[in-house]
Amino acid sequence: MKRKSLITTALVCLVMIAAAAIADLSGKWIASLKDPDGNDHTLRLVLKVDGDKLTGTAQSEGDPLNIEEGKVTGDDFSFKVTDNGGTVVPVYGKYVAQGDSISLNFEQNGTKFHATFKRDAGQ
Repeated sequence: MKRKSLITTALVCLVMIAAAAIADLSGKWIASLKDPDGNDHTLRLVLKVDGDKLTGTAQSEGDPLNIEEGKVTGDDFSFKVTDNGGTVVPVYGKYVAQGDSISLNFEQNGTKFHATFKRDAGQ
């Protein structure tokens, strides 16, 4: 009986830790991305996690774009944004709790991009 209680307690603690890590994904994030021509672009994310749903906005230059079909699974997350030209861009990321950062990958117009986001302390 004690063993069953200990295992149940351990599982509850693990679920709570995982939920806390996912909740930490919420907030404002910033990154710099170099395009194929060597130009730097500032990227911003505003994320909100509610269970396994992810909402918010993504912004480079111009107006923020709404996050669509956002979902969170463990430390992994994905969403889509539709750019001003009507192109749907799928985005895949991973939250890294240890470094309090986000590793993000996406492809646009046949070019693959990677960016590492840090919390945006300036806003």
